[in-house]
Amino acid sequence: MDRIRAMTWNVWWRFGGNWREREPGLLEVLRRNAPDVVGIQECWGAPDRTQADVFAEALDAHAAFIEVGLPPAPDPVEEETQSGAVMGLGLVSRWPIESAESIDLPSDGRRNAALVATIAHPVGAVRVVVGATSWEPERIEETALQVQELQRLTRDGHSLRPGPSILLADLNYDPSQPPLAGLHLHDAWTAAPDGADPRTLSATNRFAPVEAHDQYDRRIDHILYLPGSEGAAATRAWIVRDETDGMPPSDHYPVVADIAIGVGPRPHEDDAPSASWMQ
Repeated sequence: MDRIRAMTWNVWWRFGGNWREREPGLLEVLRRNAPDVVGIQECWGAPDRTQADVFAEALDAHAAFIEVGLPPAPDPVEEETQSGAVMGLGLVSRWPIESAESIDLPSDGRRNAALVATIAHPVGAVRVVVGATSWEPERIEETALQVQELQRLTRDGHSLRPGPSILLADLNYDPSQPPLAGLHLHDAWTAAPDGADPRTLSATNRFAPVEAHDQYDRRIDHILYLPGSEGAAATRAWIVRDETDGMPPSDHYPVVADIAIGVGPRPHEDDAPSASWMQ
């Protein structure tokens, strides 16, 4: 039985005025949990390297990066170390990344996109989609459209690939909220222990923004997947709340899950996605 350990993490770009102090904690969490694939939201990109490259070096892995406009990078900058850095999505993979492209998502007045990659896993091709959605209450229908498109990109051709298709995303809502009502993907969190604290934007993190009413104290970061032709099932899931020297590495906590290949359900093409709450 093969396994993929997946992680998704919104790492808070260069916000907070403390990103250099937070970076050792980010790398410590990565090394301790040893993910095979990492989807990074609010990933910084600089002219010579990106945060995905930094993570890949820590894990002796491969990296991909795309620039996005969500959230917008500060203009003017809030402090000097933000100067010259762009906002992006990153992917880090233990296995070679055969392809990576930027696919636009519905977004009014700013550019949002998904990073869609194919990874050369030993069992065969694995698709990984990395994304983040709009969070503002006035954009809730836009968020639902973005979630639908991320789902479509994850579903596309999944039954033809031996490995699972995995969505690593900050969706900014939890499964009880309307933008996620039309999801037809397996939620890796079902493999978490009973009673586990599900919150990824949590009051237990002193950097979490209390003013984010629709997101605060909820599980808004997700590992979702569909099995490939070899079958797949999540066997473990957890949230990492480690702090290095009392400093949270980000305002979000990362989600980690083990997805076993060669066990569990195989693809079903008849569970078509819908957005019934919008009809």
